[in-house]
Formats: sequence, C-alpha cells, structure tokens
Amino acid sequence: MTTTPIRILVADDQRDIRIGFRMILDAQPDMLTVGEAADGATAIDRARRLRPDVVLADIRMPGPDGLEVTRVLAGPDAAQPTKVIVVTTFDLDEYVYTALFNGACGFLLKRSGPALLTEAVRAAVAGDVLISPSVTVRLLRHLSPRSSDPHLSPTEPLPEPPPEPLPESLTDREAEVARLVAQGRTNAEIGTALFITAGTAKTHVANIQRKLDVRNRVGIAAWTWRNSRTDRTGPDRPRHSG
Repeated sequence: MTTTPIRILVADDQRDIRIGFRMILDAQPDMLTVGEAADGATAIDRARRLRPDVVLADIRMPGPDGLEVTRVLAGPDAAQPTKVIVVTTFDLDEYVYTALFNGACGFLLKRSGPALLTEAVRAAVAGDVLISPSVTVRLLRHLSPRSSDPHLSPTEPLPEPPPEPLPESLTDREAEVARLVAQGRTNAEIGTALFITAGTAKTHVANIQRKLDVRNRVGIAAWTWRNSRTDRTGPDRPRHSG
C-alpha cells in the first residue's frame, strides 16, 4: 500500500539552506519537497498555489518576514490555514512568542539537526506542536513562580508545590525519559544518556504523552517540572553560532 508523502515548501533566503533542507526531507520515504521560496512574498504565493502540507519558513527573509508569512498562512484570518514551522538561527523569545501567536505549529533552531527537523514535520501533520528543546526549557523557566512574582528574591528558594502522585502506569524508565525531556534533551541525547536507541527513546516519549494525557514534549516537561522531578537548569550543551 502506497502512502501519499508529506508535501513540503521550503522558504529561506539562503540557497544553501534550501538545498540542505531539501536533501534531508527528500531522503525520508514519507516526505517530498514540492517547492522553494527565497522571500516572503514568493513563499505566500507558492503556498497558496501548491497547497503543501507543511511550510518551513525562515524568519529573516526579504519582503514579508517568516513571522508575517506564518500569520498570513496559518493565522486566524487565513481562509485555508497551512501548517507552518518556523526554522531560524535566531533564538529570541519575541520570535518564539510571535510565531506561536501567529499560528506556527513548530519552532526550530537551525542547529537542531536533521532528526528534529523531520520529527517536527511529522508532528505538524499529526496536529501536534514541536519546539526546539533548548527553547522549551527557557519557556518553562518563564512559567516558574519567580518569573511571575516580583516580590521573590532571585536568590530566595522557591516554595515547592506538593508533587502530583506518579501515575501508576509510568515505568521507572519512562520517568527517567520524562526527566530528560524536561531538561531539553533530544531523542538522540536521551538514547545516549540511557544507553538505548533514539527510536526506543521516541517510543518512550510517545508512551509518556499518552499516559500523562499531554500532546507534546512541552506537556511532558511542564508535568515533570510541576512535580519537581528534574534539574531546571537544562542540558549543559555548547551553543553554536550561525
């Protein structure tokens, strides 16, 4: 039985980036790049004509930027909403918030790597949202009591809420995986840490989402942090420029 591939439009003003994304996506058996755009106006026009399943949109493009492209194609006023994943070099909170507010179904940093890119595309088609793990960690920090309470001293320990009971069906290994998800680890990094394959880590993540009744990794991280089962500093990984 032949499955119709996920049709993708790549919008980025850098030709090398477009070529790289196309190579990664077209190497997947369930994906097909149907078009490219080097600026925002072309991205909007080709998205409307080609009707791709997913648009990958860079933020800093000539003409309408990727955030405006997202609003036009995926926002509340879009006549035929298109799933848009914002892929950018710039790790700025204002970009994350605006992209999600404008209707993006994913926010990835270009340094995230091929595995997370293809995972985000599949998540978007499934109706889910995937955000780069390092961004997820920072967003969750902003949701902490200290970030919303000006009377708390930066050095004063936060009062810990009583943890929710661990779901009976969550295994010890799944609890370990949940902690690593909350630290912003990718499936590959979880696999390395626990001496399992990235595929096995992905299966654990899917099982955890189902058992906790959350839609994505952000939900897992929020549940884990709420129950004080992780180090909130996140992974200590070097940051690359570019």
